[in-house]
Amino acid sequence: MWILFTFLAAFMQAWRNAFQSKLSKEVSVAGVTLARFIWAGPIATLYLFSLYQYQPTALPDFSSSFWGFVIGASTMQILATGLMVKLFKMQNFAIGAGLAKSEALVAAILGVFFFGTQLSLLGWIGVLVGGIAVMLLSSKQGFKQLSINTVLLGLACGTAFALTSLWVREASLTLEGPFTHRAAWVLLWVISIQTMVLIAYLLAKDKSTLTALWQRPKLTLSISITSCIGSIGWFSAMSLQAVPYVKTLGQIEVFFTLMIAALWLKDKVKINDVAGLVLIALAAILVMWN
Repeated sequence: MWILFTFLAAFMQAWRNAFQSKLSKEVSVAGVTLARFIWAGPIATLYLFSLYQYQPTALPDFSSSFWGFVIGASTMQILATGLMVKLFKMQNFAIGAGLAKSEALVAAILGVFFFGTQLSLLGWIGVLVGGIAVMLLSSKQGFKQLSINTVLLGLACGTAFALTSLWVREASLTLEGPFTHRAAWVLLWVISIQTMVLIAYLLAKDKSTLTALWQRPKLTLSISITSCIGSIGWFSAMSLQAVPYVKTLGQIEVFFTLMIAALWLKDKVKINDVAGLVLIALAAILVMWN
């Protein structure tokens, strides 16, 4: 079941990233970040309501630990999305999304040291292969002209996404009930917090960005829908399985990303970009065999 949810999440996230990459050419970083959440709240609410209609169960108790994990995850996801949009502005879509996928490698390392996840020698080899792939993707002309700034930005983005995922799982584990309901509650609260924070910020600092989003309803709605469905997949999978496994398998997204970049966005993908994406996929396989 967690594998199916992961594939759904990876596919929808690839499209969400593509839509965000397109919107980033016209709207500020904060606006592109908000587009991910602004219409996702009603969708998440409807999804949660449908779950309780299909499988009635008692409402969960929200502990202080739950709120701590949810607030931490909400903050990290806003930061991660903003960093990823900056990556899109520095590189083309495929490379930016590929660098953001360092998330899986960071999640594996943080999971081992702080969350009790076990990795075998084969798993660590996968982490190393993925690290090489991240460096390859950050260089326009191979390792000879490696961009350190892009690598650091990609790793920062991946780290923020990894912490988001790890804390989302921890928040889900504090609740009782079916995994679908637990994941949906976490999703609803995370999206609600993010939406309120970003709208408040833009109202105070940049009202023109809200106007810009309003003037691009189809693209904004597309981002919110794909983001919400993707999050349902991620949050559900992580309620069932440890984050490093979910995120490494989720790197199948790189193939969806490559196809979208080449066929829809018309980005030119170089040979070393393809090699980096293939290495990331290989890293995912190695870690999954752990």
